[in-house]
Amino acid sequence: MNGEFQQPSDRIFCALDTTNREVAADTAKKLLGVVGGIKLGLEFYCSAGADGFKMVAETGMPIFLDLKFHDIPNTVVGAIRAVMPLAPKILTIHTQGGPEMMRRAAETAAEEAERHGVTAPWVVGVTLLTSLDNDDLAAMSLSGTTDTVVPTLASLAQASGLDGIVCSPREIAMVRSQTAHDFRLVVPGIRPVGSAAGDQKRVMTPKQAVSAGADVLVIGRPITGAADPVAAAKDIADSLKG
Repeated sequence: MNGEFQQPSDRIFCALDTTNREVAADTAKKLLGVVGGIKLGLEFYCSAGADGFKMVAETGMPIFLDLKFHDIPNTVVGAIRAVMPLAPKILTIHTQGGPEMMRRAAETAAEEAERHGVTAPWVVGVTLLTSLDNDDLAAMSLSGTTDTVVPTLASLAQASGLDGIVCSPREIAMVRSQTAHDFRLVVPGIRPVGSAAGDQKRVMTPKQAVSAGADVLVIGRPITGAADPVAAAKDIADSLKG
């Protein structure tokens, strides 16, 4: 799906859980051409900021900037304007911010990308964090289950103009059945066979996730925690072939 994925490795974005910009840039250099991109999250950005982002981007690696904006529409619009000069490949917001926030986020990203002469990012909505399960929803007095809440939020995201969503592997098939074929699914909670689940409660192997309809696989510790991260990433890419 989506012709931009020329090789299986293009689907893999390696999540870097570090605050050290030098470590992040060094890892990006080593993985350049081995994975499709790097994910930099809130922990990194709060520590290293835009300068840290630029250091990693200078390696030539596409970057998924995972800041999960969630605020009133005007504030989210301002935040997107602030990061668009960095030209991230993927940018996240929370779907629970509502349809107006999502609509304005998508519109602003496109407008600002054109203004700065950069490629517009995929603006994708986080549905439910993959650390949450049905017991967590009940504890927060939220009605429904992950199986009902995620597809509902995905449909709302698509109607609001987002490029896709972030969902767990277990929701891929449900979301695929209710959204357009070009609606992108960015999927964390990916664990190669034999890997520990860690703090992810809804997991799947890379091959299973792609077969179910995932576009981008977000994989962190199975790569970064390996004795040889490059070899680990290659093994994962190889598992997607055929």
